[in-house]
Amino acid sequence: MCGRYAVTTDPAKLAAELDAVNEVPEPERPADLDAPEPRALGPNYNVAPTTTVMTVVKRHSPDDPEDDPLLRIRAMRWGLVPPWTKEPGKGPLLFNARAESAAEKSSFRASVRSKRCLVPMDGWYEWKKGPLDSKGKPTKIPYFMSPQDGTRLFMAGLWSVWHPKGGAGNPDAPPLLSCTILTTDAVGKLREVHDRMPLIMPYDNWDAWLDPDHPAPGDLFAPPTEPLAESIEIREVAPLVNRVSNNEPELLEPV
Repeated sequence: MCGRYAVTTDPAKLAAELDAVNEVPEPERPADLDAPEPRALGPNYNVAPTTTVMTVVKRHSPDDPEDDPLLRIRAMRWGLVPPWTKEPGKGPLLFNARAESAAEKSSFRASVRSKRCLVPMDGWYEWKKGPLDSKGKPTKIPYFMSPQDGTRLFMAGLWSVWHPKGGAGNPDAPPLLSCTILTTDAVGKLREVHDRMPLIMPYDNWDAWLDPDHPAPGDLFAPPTEPLAESIEIREVAPLVNRVSNNEPELLEPV
């Protein structure tokens, strides 16, 4: 599974890196000058479900549906909200979807067909059972998985658009964009930490995965290759990551 990850870039830098259109708006300053500044999307060392995250999509221009689709950076809620949901937050928190069965599930079926995305990250966290504590309960040891060469990962995801009741034509009720990260069977040494892992999408497969006009080839839903899995470093990190409120660079430092 993938329930926590880290990303150390911001939408503008990511858009420049990918030659993409940055559609993430700058946070508006609150009218109350004494109120805390809104948090902009940027480096986040402890991303958790329900957080607003960066995603990469490929879409046509709304003003010219016949033009070539472009890469776009969009902000979305992590935890997919299907269009037919009555109210966000009332149903299950769909932050992961199994790659091998997502197309069969009503919550994800439409997104598999035409709303596929990428979720950029530096790496993801996973927990492994540790020794018993003083009370006889098993402890959990956190690990961070990231590319050995320091590059960024892009995970396969699905996204959706939810409109508030009666809000499709109401400018005061903007739609909610949300996403989920696909998971697959862990490969190679990654199985020693957990039997599931996020589905890494190599750059060569981006065009087919993000194509808004055609379904993705079935082989893109398969687990990563052994060489790709072997390129991922696994390191134990401090239990600081166990608390979502902890969000500093030291969360990534090896124990």
